Amino acid sequence: MSKKNRPQVHLDSGTEDFGGFRAGFSVLVGRPNAGKSTLTNALVGKKVAITSAKPQTTRHTIRGIVHRDDAQLILVDTPGLHRPRTLLGKRLNDLVADTLAEVDAIGFCLPANEKIGPGDKYIAAQLAAVGRKPVIAIVTKADLVDRQALTEQLLAVAALGREVLGEDGWKDIVPVSAADGFQVGTLADVLISHMPPSPPLYPDGELTDEPEAVMVAELIREAALEGVRDELPHSLAVVVDEIVAREGRAEDNQLLDVRVNLYVERPSQKAIIIGKGGSRLREVGTNARKGIEALLGTRIYLDLHVKVAKDWQRDPKQLVKLGF
Repeated sequence: MSKKNRPQVHLDSGTEDFGGFRAGFSVLVGRPNAGKSTLTNALVGKKVAITSAKPQTTRHTIRGIVHRDDAQLILVDTPGLHRPRTLLGKRLNDLVADTLAEVDAIGFCLPANEKIGPGDKYIAAQLAAVGRKPVIAIVTKADLVDRQALTEQLLAVAALGREVLGEDGWKDIVPVSAADGFQVGTLADVLISHMPPSPPLYPDGELTDEPEAVMVAELIREAALEGVRDELPHSLAVVVDEIVAREGRAEDNQLLDVRVNLYVERPSQKAIIIGKGGSRLREVGTNARKGIEALLGTRIYLDLHVKVAKDWQRDPKQLVKLGF
């Protein structure tokens, strides 16, 4: 989250309590596929971040906004922290590090159905180095394990907290399930308790501050990742060329033309995305169109093109062109 994008709220001397209202930013971090995006959507109550079974689905810090009568919680969903192997990976990690420095609290997501591993310990060490930010351990996917396994994971997570942060460990530990809603409300309460007194930072009803073009690109990327090979999540980038109203349409029959380019690194990947006779690309368009029309509130014509940008993850110029 860049400083230029964060709302600037000028508080008085610090004594005002704003009638007990709290507002602030909380980041969700964790290794890839720890359930951060799904949890963001569950907390907000609407889809603002794409989800996929493929690791490293998230490429941008999508903000979701939770509105309550007594508080406003702005959730920042980051790419998964990992040991980078490409320039893209390094830039994604840098994005997370910049975000950690600016939020009011950190939620560290660890799946209930996977043992704590080197990746989790690597992230825990990174969080310990951040300084005096409250860190809440969130044990995600609680619906995938039985009570005994969940208890064992909670104990293991508590031990990890003491190992990296000292005797006091994490500020809180909360098991949740975004799939069935288990303790999602409790997690919101816990995160809000660590927000500072403040007036609302965003207008009531606004659910995200991401530009529409970014959200459209994310919905297309999610559709394109469904059911494809493991290599593609890392190699696929989506760029919206334009969103324009179709000329000559009646006021009650509007149509938006949405033109989008999908970039891959090799011709073989292009063939996978397009599919035999274009069948796969048509399926991507059909699946993405529903979400885009719901987002934009009108019918669209979706024009998709697949292009090859060789080794773009390692090319600084290509990364800039593709928005990284």
